[in-house]
Amino acid sequence: METIDPEALAEVAYGIFEIYLNRELRARGPYLFELVEQGTDFEEDAREIFERFREDYPELAGALLRRFGEINAFYVPIRAGEGVLPSKTTRIYWIVQDAPGPATRGLDDEQVGKWLIFVPGEEVDEAWRKVRDETAKGTLGISAKVSTAKPNPDSRDERYVVYVYTCDWADEADVMRVRERLRDLGFVERIGYKRNIETYRGEYSEEGRRVTYYSA
Repeated sequence: METIDPEALAEVAYGIFEIYLNRELRARGPYLFELVEQGTDFEEDAREIFERFREDYPELAGALLRRFGEINAFYVPIRAGEGVLPSKTTRIYWIVQDAPGPATRGLDDEQVGKWLIFVPGEEVDEAWRKVRDETAKGTLGISAKVSTAKPNPDSRDERYVVYVYTCDWADEADVMRVRERLRDLGFVERIGYKRNIETYRGEYSEEGRRVTYYSA
């Protein structure tokens, strides 16, 4: 049986715990990002949620404790912006924000597509806040995610990238509604929209070749 690298397992466990923490905090009230940006101390909630996480995923919780020693070792960085602001996040490759309510399709569906917004490092936190907040309100797409400061070997651009997902690339009216809302938020330069189909095929833009389905 192949041995699992403890460091790799801890990285996976951390990413899953952040999702779990965000979901559980949201069930109690504010989003994780709201608590962090308001400077709220939610250590008691975090400890309670970690105990529940340990019951549900004992192997992952154990990997976290072996890697970090104690919950404060990852609670303190979270309060400082780890997993909330892309420029301060070095333990996960992506920060994700879903729209409220049940999703009609998962992000792995071939009907899904996304607007791609490339931003330099000094602008990424503010850009993400705008997209994240509108997504959380349900006034943008079905989900959004942003790359982080963790070096990604699969990255093809030195800039950060924000994805804004819509549920159906064939629904041009909805795709363009999201584009107009992005313009309202200050993203006025032309950007591209890529279907999941092209992503699954491993098709990426190269010099003289584009794979975006819409451009606006």
